[in-house]
Amino acid sequence: MKAAFHTLGCKVNQYESEAMAGHFRAAGYEIVDERDFADVYIINTCTVTAVADKKSRQYIRRMKKVNPDSVIAVTGCYAQISPEEVSAVDGVDIVTGTNEKHRLAEYVAEFMENRTKQIRIKGYEELDSYEDVGTVASTENRTRAYIKIQEGCNRFCSYCVIPYARGKVRSRSFDDIIDEAKKLIEAGYKEIVLTGINTALYDMESAGVQSADGSAEELYGVEKVIAALDALDGDFRIRLSSLEPAVVNAGYVKRLLRYDKLCHHLHLSAQSGSSKVLKAMNRPYDRDEYLDIVRVLREHDPYYGISTDIIVGFPGEKEADFEDSCRLVEETAFCKTHIFKYSKRPFTKAAEMKEHVAPQIKNIRSEALHKVSRKVAADFFRSCSGQEEKVLFEEIYHDRGIITGFTDNYTRVYVKYDDEASAEMLINEFVKVRLGQPFEEGMTAELI
Repeated sequence: MKAAFHTLGCKVNQYESEAMAGHFRAAGYEIVDERDFADVYIINTCTVTAVADKKSRQYIRRMKKVNPDSVIAVTGCYAQISPEEVSAVDGVDIVTGTNEKHRLAEYVAEFMENRTKQIRIKGYEELDSYEDVGTVASTENRTRAYIKIQEGCNRFCSYCVIPYARGKVRSRSFDDIIDEAKKLIEAGYKEIVLTGINTALYDMESAGVQSADGSAEELYGVEKVIAALDALDGDFRIRLSSLEPAVVNAGYVKRLLRYDKLCHHLHLSAQSGSSKVLKAMNRPYDRDEYLDIVRVLREHDPYYGISTDIIVGFPGEKEADFEDSCRLVEETAFCKTHIFKYSKRPFTKAAEMKEHVAPQIKNIRSEALHKVSRKVAADFFRSCSGQEEKVLFEEIYHDRGIITGFTDNYTRVYVKYDDEASAEMLINEFVKVRLGQPFEEGMTAELI
């Protein structure tokens, strides 16, 4: 039997698909590419925007065409929020929510036995325990591995449906996280990425943790995990997939800068550069408080990589508010800005707000901000030119004679090579380079 996965959305979904693939392998399945013929297709969905919902439906239909007799199982956030809508898509056999992924192989076996459509969704109030999907000891990427440390969100930003899709905040066992990290490091992974629905909300109770120098101190939140990983032996680095300024402040971020293995890159979701819009979004910080975090990072390292998310066209957003967002991108010198046009989401307060922005205006603002963000990113990369950095190489473009990877501050670099065999030996190795010029949303570089 063959099973194939298609994953939409965030890094958490990618991690969970990897875990589900492990369960299917344990059940005797061969995991094949999503474009290949398979007996079972699993679509792990996203619902952060209406576009994500549409893409999920498109992939469901596409996979059924590859093998009309296949079993189609749909899971993830879209399935959790709109199970009846997902079930109504032609060809869907199984619908499970966000806290049922660990049992999906079991549900497929049941379906094959009785051929009865299954909808297995827990209500929001039941999404209150951490789903143990097991240890993910291998990933498709040869260099970077993700560890999920946390589930759920209780911030209820007015535009966001994810708290309803993922449920209440719950944290993974500290010991399980460290155990998984040790196995991944032993397996040869050089970058460990801590991820979750809102990683900053990881177990906010304080605890005594042994630090790298052997001392013990009271730490709280995600710092407990970072401190423990930083103290492990091995040539590897730690990366945070994101850190919410809605949860942490400049003081907390400053504490994290003392860990040597923690990458000099943070994804800080601003969502808007307008304090007025941030308040309407129910984001508990203003423009100045966001910039305080940026200031701490850049004082520590002027080349610190900072990426962000910005929503354009939020209800009530005026031209002056949009200009505030453009200025925030310029002032912060983001290395990457992910831009989203506001999308109405079920259950959210923003969906009921007045003064919704016309689609054509959202399109214009999105294009304008993309233009600003590309220039700002190029300027940031240009400022790094001539710097010596360590790169973890992860991929070879054989047709172009280029090897590529990421620096500590999450700049993708491209190095030309003459000898392919020598280039292969650099994969999953930290190598010193001198940065050149901006190139393809990253930089050229040469080996030192």
